[in-house]
Parts: sequence; C-alpha cells; structure tokens
Amino acid sequence: MTPSPRPADARPTQLSAVQSALAAEHAAVYGYGVVGGRITDDRRKEAREAYDAHRARRDALRRTVRDLGGTPAAAAAAYELPFPVPDAAAAVRLAAELEDRLATVYAGLVRSGDERRRADAAAALREAAVRAVRWRGSGVAFPGLVERAATGAPSPSASASANAL
Repeated sequence: MTPSPRPADARPTQLSAVQSALAAEHAAVYGYGVVGGRITDDRRKEAREAYDAHRARRDALRRTVRDLGGTPAAAAAAYELPFPVPDAAAAVRLAAELEDRLATVYAGLVRSGDERRRADAAAALREAAVRAVRWRGSGVAFPGLVERAATGAPSPSASASANAL
C-alpha cells in the first residue's frame, strides 16, 4: 500500500506536533523527577527506566525539531503538577498520568507526521501506553485518543499552560 501524499504545508504541522511532543517529554522528565523522589524502593528501578527513556526521547525530539528547521522548545524551570504528590501512592498515579498525557500527544504526532515520524510516534505511544498500564494496573482500549477526554481522562493540548504537566 502506497502512503498517501502529504500536502506541501505538512512541514509546519509536523514541526508543531514534534514541538508538542518535545514539550510533553520535558514535562515527563520533570514529573519523573518528582516520582523518583516519592516512589517506594520496589518500583524505583521502573521509575528510573521511564525517566531515562523520556530523556532519550526528549533528546531525539530536539534533533527532529532541528531537522525540521525549528528551534527546540526549552524546558520550563518547573511544572505545575496535576495533583499533590505527597507519597508513593500519589507518585504512582502521577507516573500513570504522565504516560497517559504522552500517549495523547504522540497520537497527535502519528496523525501529522511523515511516514518515519508516524512510525516513531506510534512506537512512543505504545511505550507510553504500556508504562501507564504497568503503573496503573489497567489500561484503555485506545490509548492516546482525544475522545477519552469526555470520560474524564487527560487530554493535554498544545495550547495548555507551558508549565502544566
């Protein structure tokens, strides 16, 4: 099956979607710093692996932004957490929330990217969905779909506050 041609103006749309993914990865790296400070020892390795994976994705997205002719968005000094994280249970909820939000952002990148970026974004979406299930203990049928917002699930947008997770 031949991929459908992309319109000539797809590059700015891709750049915007990649910048959104980069911003989400910046927030995830910050969020996992909070998770790591509150998580119990039995899940610390899992948190560290997720933190490292998000740092690697963040760095790759920076390169992609440059490849598309843009300037990578900088990380904020701090991010507003979606809820207080005073203990390990809240840290687990935060980790699942971070992954849900990333899945939503990567679903957007799947829709707007070229063939290679769609494949990378689909892999990132899958990884986020798997991590969310591991943290939460359950999953959803279609992770990352915006339609989940109607059910109270997270649905971050590129227009959301730059300092909100």
